[in-house]
Amino acid sequence: MTSETTAPETPDGRGPRGLDGDLPTVLIDQIEFHVRAMLRPRLEGLTDEEYFYDPTGTGHAWTVHPRVPEGREAPTSIQGGGGAMAIDFEHPEPSPAPFTTIAWRLGHVIVGVLAARSASHHGGPPADYMTWEYAATAEEALAQFDAEYERWITGVRRWDAEDLQVAVGEAEGPYAQYSRATLVAHIHRELIHHLAEIALLRDLWAHRG
Repeated sequence: MTSETTAPETPDGRGPRGLDGDLPTVLIDQIEFHVRAMLRPRLEGLTDEEYFYDPTGTGHAWTVHPRVPEGREAPTSIQGGGGAMAIDFEHPEPSPAPFTTIAWRLGHVIVGVLAARSASHHGGPPADYMTWEYAATAEEALAQFDAEYERWITGVRRWDAEDLQVAVGEAEGPYAQYSRATLVAHIHRELIHHLAEIALLRDLWAHRG
């Protein structure tokens, strides 16, 4: 954004309120502005074809797909998910890291970025990569994203400035002594980062050969 550009308004008729100065406001408004006014609108109209699109054309992208029956060779050694759909993983991750589809990236955002953290810090239901019911359609994935984003941001809104300075605790493993404010900033960086990647993949789909 240049100095001559006016920030677009959020759906409630205002832009970010960072000038208010308090930490909860700055953290919440940063992500609400990006998600509500910019990133979520870029996902409207996502089709199933885009959801599974692999612009590399190699057929080796990590994605979400129907679970491979036992006894048949799966694309990766780890098939996450607790239902009919599975998500591809390897541990350790190969180098270079594989290309991932919109389906995979949304799965990562929904489960690893949002749902698992809401379970750890906001009393949400248990959630992890190995038990999640991954979406078979773009519409279902966006519904999952909307629900988990709302759960996360509602939880963050309950933390005042003092709450945000509390350590995140053992749920964050080696980062247990970091503050909740640090966690919130990290989660919001992840959202902005991955949703921007998904927006770019939509551009590649729109301008494909």
